[in-house]
Amino acid sequence: MSVGILLITHGNIGKVLLDTAIEVLGVCPLPAHALSAPADCQPDTVLAEAEAALLQLDEGQGVLVLTDLYGSTPSNIACKLHGRDGIRVVSGINLPMLIRALNYPQLDLDELLVKAVSGGRDGVLICQNEGNHAG
Repeated sequence: MSVGILLITHGNIGKVLLDTAIEVLGVCPLPAHALSAPADCQPDTVLAEAEAALLQLDEGQGVLVLTDLYGSTPSNIACKLHGRDGIRVVSGINLPMLIRALNYPQLDLDELLVKAVSGGRDGVLICQNEGNHAG
């Protein structure tokens, strides 16, 4: 059993990020699914889809919900899931965050939450000449 990952984002951001992460890794080591919450969506409909996805993804270890922009419709939907047993929500998804989370399928939900956040934060760098970088 492992933690599931649910992405709730604007447009196809979540699907593209998940497809790209799987392409980079060559495999999807955790159960994962992406939901779109477009600007014209009915939030209650997307929330119902998210609740159904949680049931599919939760193998008994919980689900990490990743969303894009805090305070936006996708984030607000994700936050409605927060507080339930076995659900953790993180806003600000980026590719380093998702890849970091997928690289640690053995971690429990709270450890995976910390690993995902560190991957997202540590993956944001200022690129400089000659291979130097500063964060």
